[in-house]
Amino acid sequence: MAKSRLILPVIVVAQFCCTSLWFAGNAVMSDLLTTFDLDPEALGHLTSAVQFGFISGTLLFAFLSVADRFSPSKVFFVSALFGAAFNLAFLLEQNTFETLLLLRFLTGFSLAGIYPVGMKIAADYFDKGLGTSLGYLVGALVLGTAFPHLLKAFTSTQLPWKLVLISTSTLSAVGGFLIIFLVPDGPFRSPKLKKDFTSFLSVFKNPPFRAAAFGYFGHMWELYAFWAFVPVILMAFQKFHATAEIPVSLYSFLVIGAGGLACVIGGYISQTAGTKKTAATALFLSGCCCLLSPFVFFYASETILLLFLIFWGLAVVADSPLFSTLVAQNAPAENRGTALTIVNSVGFAITIFSIQLLNVLFLEITPFYLFVVLALGPAFGLWSLYKKRIPVSVKKQ
Repeated sequence: MAKSRLILPVIVVAQFCCTSLWFAGNAVMSDLLTTFDLDPEALGHLTSAVQFGFISGTLLFAFLSVADRFSPSKVFFVSALFGAAFNLAFLLEQNTFETLLLLRFLTGFSLAGIYPVGMKIAADYFDKGLGTSLGYLVGALVLGTAFPHLLKAFTSTQLPWKLVLISTSTLSAVGGFLIIFLVPDGPFRSPKLKKDFTSFLSVFKNPPFRAAAFGYFGHMWELYAFWAFVPVILMAFQKFHATAEIPVSLYSFLVIGAGGLACVIGGYISQTAGTKKTAATALFLSGCCCLLSPFVFFYASETILLLFLIFWGLAVVADSPLFSTLVAQNAPAENRGTALTIVNSVGFAITIFSIQLLNVLFLEITPFYLFVVLALGPAFGLWSLYKKRIPVSVKKQ
């Protein structure tokens, strides 16, 4: 067992390792299109398959209260191994578009036992300072999400694209073993001793919890659609501006990965500015980026484009651990895992609609206008947080 001061770093490293599975398919999408003779719109479908798998898994986990009734560390471990196996199966030459969709679905299903369960494990260890702890944890998720793009940046010259999938599967297995061997169940865990198949709905009866959850839903409308289409926008910019020479994979890593730093910094800022106010500020800034994006994409230089996208990458995810903190702190301790899981489930269900909407619009309009519709999410999130000035309760960090 890891010493108490090492618990958070171990959870963070494990979360990074396992969530590298999330966008592994997106990072090698051009190779998948060629190898398996897929249509261009496969990007949106395969990304949505992961989200749909995650939603299905989190709904089932929430209905059964898996993270509250069973050892979160064991749930994390088993999910990490299954996710690694499904991701690795992408290498099979017999795959078709249908089997690839199934494998991405199953990978997403496995992630349901990793991301929200990892937050549950952190909440069981850190009753105080939860916002900062979740900042590190979600930051690890962001870096894990961006990492396949960094790997892909080297595949064109040095590494075969299949190594991206092998590496991410290996990392997931390592993350699972770190948790099972070094992180036992936390001291603030309140095991659920009886079955209650309605608890995943009853938590929404609490207005402060509902306000925090709805704010998170608005944030999620924007987040994953932005991440999924960053490479698309970079390629469109390069095509529109003939003189631009953009390393798409490297820039995608920088834009998405920058958010990991924002999650950590946001956690510390929230200690003085307040969790709700900090989350709302980040949500407002990312919404402004949505509205400004066409002007930047059409008229900015490559340098301005990169700086703008990195700033957006910081703002778009900085509020994620803060909303999770508000959700966790406004849910009963015995239902905390279920509350985090169901909010994640609904939030990721929303990402399917926004990703598919961009997928459809991509075929109909100039790509530079795609991100404008994402502003609907931040607008809804801010309205939900402040429509009745609901006093979302927050423990001192």
